Amino acid sequence: MRKMVLQILAMLVAACPVVGLAQAPKDGIYISDEDVKAVLKHAVDIKQAIPDNTIRVIDMDKYQLGVAVIHRGAMGGGGASANAGGGAAAANPSPACGEQRPGAAGPTGIFHDDTAESYVVISGNATLITGGTIVNGRRSAPDNEVTTILNGPSCSGIMVGYTSREIKPGDIIIIPEHVPHGFSAVPDHVTYLSIRPDLKKVLQHGYVNPALKK
Repeated sequence: MRKMVLQILAMLVAACPVVGLAQAPKDGIYISDEDVKAVLKHAVDIKQAIPDNTIRVIDMDKYQLGVAVIHRGAMGGGGASANAGGGAAAANPSPACGEQRPGAAGPTGIFHDDTAESYVVISGNATLITGGTIVNGRRSAPDNEVTTILNGPSCSGIMVGYTSREIKPGDIIIIPEHVPHGFSAVPDHVTYLSIRPDLKKVLQHGYVNPALKK
């Protein structure tokens, strides 16, 4: 009997943290302007290669909410281009995704399987491209930061049939799941916040950007 009681107590102790983590917040979640600037500075200090920075992944009980800030530097008209007929795809071992069109070329973009995004532009301007189709794409690796922290499983590749829009401070853009998106031109820079509902909880639970742990 005593052994059974101890086993039950051990199971309850093990389950308690899980129950606690699953509880919805009891108050507002505040991310200050200073937090955002600290995250951006940290990315510069460590010479981070990608422009996307998750600030926090917040447990909302039935889903998670990712909050990120992205800073993109200048890029010329035409954007980052790729030719899927070259050696880049062959060097990428990730599974193929999107339509397969040998020799296709154009600006690159990405779509996310499980997370929508809401952009709020806070400085700069750019040409945002959305919609259409990803061609000759590659899946994000399971252990890639895009998959685990930023956006969950994703497909990136050449974009065709897209719509172009000029974006500026104050603009809000909603990008649903599976909608390709990218940038074709950034004259100087563009910085924007991104709010990412994570209904399937695919993002790293409780993630906090290293800049906010100091």
